[in-house]
Amino acid sequence: MKRAVSSIRSRDVAHLAAAATAPSPAAAEAWDGRFRLHKPRGQHLLTNPRVLDAIVRRAALRPGDAVLEVGPGTGNLTVRLLESPAARVSAVEIDPRMVDAVTARVDALGLAHKLTVIRADAVEAEFPEFDVCVANIPYGISSPLIAKLLFGPYRFRAATLLLQKEFARRLVAAPGDSEYNRLAANVRMVADARLLMDVSKRDFVPMPKVDSSLVEIRPRAAEPNVDLAEWLAFTRSCFGQKNKTLGAIFKQKRKVLELFRRSRCAEERCDGNANAGGGSRLIALGGGDDDGDMSDGDSNEGHDGAPSFSEEEVAVFKAKIAGALETCELAGKRPSKLSNDELLRLLKLLNEQGVRFQ
Repeated sequence: MKRAVSSIRSRDVAHLAAAATAPSPAAAEAWDGRFRLHKPRGQHLLTNPRVLDAIVRRAALRPGDAVLEVGPGTGNLTVRLLESPAARVSAVEIDPRMVDAVTARVDALGLAHKLTVIRADAVEAEFPEFDVCVANIPYGISSPLIAKLLFGPYRFRAATLLLQKEFARRLVAAPGDSEYNRLAANVRMVADARLLMDVSKRDFVPMPKVDSSLVEIRPRAAEPNVDLAEWLAFTRSCFGQKNKTLGAIFKQKRKVLELFRRSRCAEERCDGNANAGGGSRLIALGGGDDDGDMSDGDSNEGHDGAPSFSEEEVAVFKAKIAGALETCELAGKRPSKLSNDELLRLLKLLNEQGVRFQ
């Protein structure tokens, strides 16, 4: 039995080496079905060699670059990254079968000295330092991964990411576009994003249901002059009901009560010399039509059942919100039509009035 297993493994490594050095580029990337690919996990291998070459070319890697790849699969893109001027590649992969496949392939090509494979969940793992991220991202982790890259502790030059086409359109949307939403607003706060090219679903094995798009994200050198945790919570409130005006959104009783409670807690944290911006920056970026209601009830009772504040206090608080909206002349505007500068002005006025979002 051991001899049979050893023989199978030897044939697999030999097959990988032969495929990697075959004269036909298309044959080199063909999937031979050595193990089952799981669609629910987003395991769609990009097999078109022309598209793979274009991704690396668009990434514009420089000599000495450290590259981060998320979800290397069997190594179709990994090999090209290793053959680029980049100094090293760190590939994060959760599936042990893929780890074995990409490791064997790179070993056979003599490129193992440039590759570090990290077996982990990319959303949870701590990334090593990198200059450029290049990845064919599983669709299911697109939003949390981009949030991690842009709002985490990482400093990098650019990310060249292959994403679901519809998601990519939302990511690069501008105010006024039909696709514009919280995702785009949050990304625009810290980075510039642009579409590079579209990729057909026929270029993947197994073929997904939708096409993909290649997107470049470049973080801005200077951080914005805003508490990012507060901004992310603010945009969640604004874009939770994107078809309503800001005046209608912030007039809702549940919204006012929840913001009142949060603002009170923020004051208490400040009074206790705590970090008022202590919320995690790694919260969801958004991008869908998620519900903006943050409260689970209309009651003004405290945890012990006794009223924690008066109706008069809430009325004064609500008037402050309305006043800030009127000052900015944004009460009748929808958030999807507004620039980040306009939203920032509103947020700063609200904060000055003691209205906090996290």
